[in-house]
Amino acid sequence: MRNKRFLSSSVRVPHSTLLMSQSLQLPMNFGGIDEEQYSAFDSARVLVLPVSYEGTVSYGTGTGSGAMAIVNASRNMELYEEETDSEVYKIGIHTLEEFTPLETPELMMNSLYEYTKTILKSGKFLCMLGGEHSVSGPVIKAHAEQYHNLSVLQIDAHADLRDTYDGTPHSHASIMARVVKDLRIPSVQVGIRSISADEMRSLEFGLSTKIFWAKDIVGRTDWIAEAVDSLTENVYLTIDIDGLDPGLVPTTGTPEPGGLGWYETLNLIRQIARNKRVVGMDLVEYSYVEDYDSPAFLCAKLVYKSLAYIFNHETPKVMGEN
Repeated sequence: MRNKRFLSSSVRVPHSTLLMSQSLQLPMNFGGIDEEQYSAFDSARVLVLPVSYEGTVSYGTGTGSGAMAIVNASRNMELYEEETDSEVYKIGIHTLEEFTPLETPELMMNSLYEYTKTILKSGKFLCMLGGEHSVSGPVIKAHAEQYHNLSVLQIDAHADLRDTYDGTPHSHASIMARVVKDLRIPSVQVGIRSISADEMRSLEFGLSTKIFWAKDIVGRTDWIAEAVDSLTENVYLTIDIDGLDPGLVPTTGTPEPGGLGWYETLNLIRQIARNKRVVGMDLVEYSYVEDYDSPAFLCAKLVYKSLAYIFNHETPKVMGEN
C-alpha cells in the first residue's frame, strides 16, 4: 500500500522519515512507476507531458508549478483502479521531460505546437498537464491535423471565447476562440458559469460550440447523453480544473462558485470514453500552493481515472473481465 502522506519533493524531511516513506523513493514520473517495462518511452501507450507555463495569467498565480506538482502527487496514488478493475499503468505510461516557458506567448505556443506534432508521429496517446489553459491551443491544433473529424470536449468554468485578452490572442481566456473560431473545430463546453458580454454576443454568430451551463446541469445527469451525441467520432478532452467546484479544487487560477462535482465529472468522462474515441487529453489550471497538496492529488486521480475509462478494453484486469 502506498504512503498516503503527501510530501513535496522540495520539502526537507528527516532521514528517518525518508526511509519510512515509500512514495518519496519512487521515480519522479506520473504514477511513480518504478518498473522500467511500464515507464519506458518505447513500450508506453500513454505519454504524459508536463507544461510549466503561466505567461498570461490574469488573477491567481501558481499554474506554472502545477504540472510538476500533479506528477509529484501522483506518486501517492494506488495504481489499481477499482472501478474498471484495472492496473492502468501496465499499458505503459511514460512521463516526458518538462516543457518550460519561452520568452513570449507566441514563441511558446509555436514551439509547443511543433513539439506536439513530433510526439504524435509516435502513434502514442498524449496527456498534457498544464500550466495555464492557453497551452491547450497548440496541442489541440496538432491533434486536429493528426485525426480527422475531431471535436473538443471542454470542462471549464469559463467560456474562453475572447478574441484577445491582455493584448494577446494566446491568452488563457482565448483558448476556445482559437479552437472554434480559428481552427473551426466543433466543441462542447460543460460547466460554464462565467462569460463576458462580448463572448455572449459572439454566440449569436453561429459558433460551432454547444454550451452546457453549470446552472442547468449541476447535480443532474440527464444532460450527458445530449453532450455525448453533440461530439464527433474523435474527441479531444480538455479539463480546466476550475470546471469543478472550488470546494473540491480551490487552488486554481480563476475559481468560480457553483461547479461540477467529482462523480458527475467522472460520469461524463466515462460516457464519452464509452461512446467516442478519445484521442488526446489535457488537464490545466491547477495552481500549486506550498504545503497544500490535496488538490494536486485530485488532479492526478482525475487523469488516472480518465485513462482507465479511455483504455478500459486494453488494460489488464485484476479480478476478471470488466
